[in-house]
Amino acid sequence: MVVIGAGFAGIATSIRLRALGYDVILMERLGCLGGRAQVFERGGYRHDAGPTVITAPFLFDELFELFDEKLSDHLEFVPLDPFYRFHFSDGSQFDYRAGVEDTLAEIRRFNPDDADGYLKLLDKSKKVYDVGFKQLAHRPFTRIWDMVKQVPALLFLKCYKTVSQMVNSHLKHPLIRQAFSIHPLLVGGNPFKTTAIYTLIHYLERRWGVFFCMGGTGKLVEELAALMDRHGITIQLNADVDEIMVEHNRATGVRLNSGEQIEADIIVFGGDPESCYQHLLPKKKSPLPSIKKHYSMGLYVLYFGTKKLYPDVAHHSIWMGPRFKELLAEIFDAKHMSEDFSLYVHRPTATDKSFAPHGCESFYVLCPVPNLQGNVNWEIEGEVLRDRIVSALEETILPELSSVIEEVFWMTPEDFAKDYRSMHGAGFSIEPRLTQSAWFRFHNRDKALENLYFVGAGTHPGAGLPGVVSSAKVVEELLTGVEVASGSGG
Repeated sequence: MVVIGAGFAGIATSIRLRALGYDVILMERLGCLGGRAQVFERGGYRHDAGPTVITAPFLFDELFELFDEKLSDHLEFVPLDPFYRFHFSDGSQFDYRAGVEDTLAEIRRFNPDDADGYLKLLDKSKKVYDVGFKQLAHRPFTRIWDMVKQVPALLFLKCYKTVSQMVNSHLKHPLIRQAFSIHPLLVGGNPFKTTAIYTLIHYLERRWGVFFCMGGTGKLVEELAALMDRHGITIQLNADVDEIMVEHNRATGVRLNSGEQIEADIIVFGGDPESCYQHLLPKKKSPLPSIKKHYSMGLYVLYFGTKKLYPDVAHHSIWMGPRFKELLAEIFDAKHMSEDFSLYVHRPTATDKSFAPHGCESFYVLCPVPNLQGNVNWEIEGEVLRDRIVSALEETILPELSSVIEEVFWMTPEDFAKDYRSMHGAGFSIEPRLTQSAWFRFHNRDKALENLYFVGAGTHPGAGLPGVVSSAKVVEELLTGVEVASGSGG
C-alpha cells in the first residue's frame, strides 16, 4: 500500500492501516514530514508553519493506542485559558475562556442578555456535534444514499442555515456575534456561507478544550514519525509522485519524477484531490466536472521574532478589523485585497519559552486573503501587507513592534500552491458549504478506481486537524467494511 502525502491525514492513515496489518509506504515530496505542519528556524526563533491549535486530543491518543502505547509517554498537551482573546477595532477585548462561567462573565460585559443566548447556542452546538461529529464525521459518504439517510437529522438541526444565521439567532451584540462566528474560518469557510453543521466546532472546543503541544506541532509530527518507525512503516522523503499508474480501471502503482515505479494494491492520496485528478491521473477528469467548486480563502502568514517580551498578549489572539461580513465577501467572493484585515496572532512563547531566545518572543500572524483566483501581485503585496500588519499591531497590542522586530519572513498563497500543491493556493482546499459537504465533497474513494482513496482537507469530513485526522478513519472503514468507533469522542 502506498500513501501519497505525509501531512496529518497521510500520517494518520498510514498508522491506522499499518495497525490493520498492511505493509505501508508513506511518500512525501518535501524533505520532511508534516505537510503544512512544517517547522521554520530563523535566528534562534522557532515557528510552526501551519496548524497551531489542538482541539480534539483524543484523535491523537487513538493513534498511539492502536499499538498499545500512550501519547502521554511521548508528548505533553497543555490546556489553554483563554482559548482565544479577541481584540476588537473599538479597543474592547473579549476572552473566550475555558470555563463556561468565566465565558458568561465575559459575555455579560457586552450584553447581559447574551449570556442566556450563549447557553442556548452551546446546547444547539452540542446537538449538532452529537450528529455531525459523533455519527457522521467518521462515516463514508461515497453513495448518495449515505447522504439521503442523514437528511432528516440535518433538517431537524437546521443545518441548511449558515453558521452566522445560527449564531445570530441566539446572540445579539454585534461583537459577540463575531466572536462566536469565526470557527468556520479555522477550516477555510466564510461563516456567512458555511453550513451550520460546523457550529459543532464550538462544542468540540468546549467539550475537550483547546491545547498546545509542548515543542509545537512539529514535535507532534516528530513523535508520530517515531511511532511509524517503531512499527514498520516505510517513509520515503523527497519522493515526488508524477503519476498514479492505472490499468483496467485499477490503480496499479506510482511513478516518481525520478522515473522509479512502485507497485501497490491500494493507493491513498493525502493531498488536494483536484490536484490529483488534474495532474496525477492521465486522461481522467475530476469526478464533479459540471460543478463549479468554491475554494477556501488564501492565507498570508507572517513570521517574526521580537527582542521584547509581550506578557499581556494571549497565546491565541483574534485581532478583528472594523468590518466583518463586508471584508469576508471581498476575500471569498470578489477576491481582491481590502484596505483593512483581520488577524490570528499566535504567540507560542506564552506557553513554551523554547520557541525564542531568552527575553524574546516568537510570533506567527495569519491574515485571510484572496486565493489565487484573485488578481493579486504577491511580489509587491507581500511586503506591503507585512508593513501594514506590523503598523496595525504596533498601534494596538504590540507597542514598539517596529523597533524590536527581527527575523521577518512570510508565506503567501503562491507559496501554498508551490510548496503544498494546493489548488489556487487555497489554505484549506474547497470551502465547507452545504453543497460541498459530506457526499457533495470529494469522495474518500474514487468512483471509477475502487482501490484509490482520498484523505485530507478536500475530502469528507473536511479541513482542520480533527477533520483531516478523522478522514483516516473513513478510509479504514471503507477498507474493512467495519464501522470505526468514535473512541473518546463520546
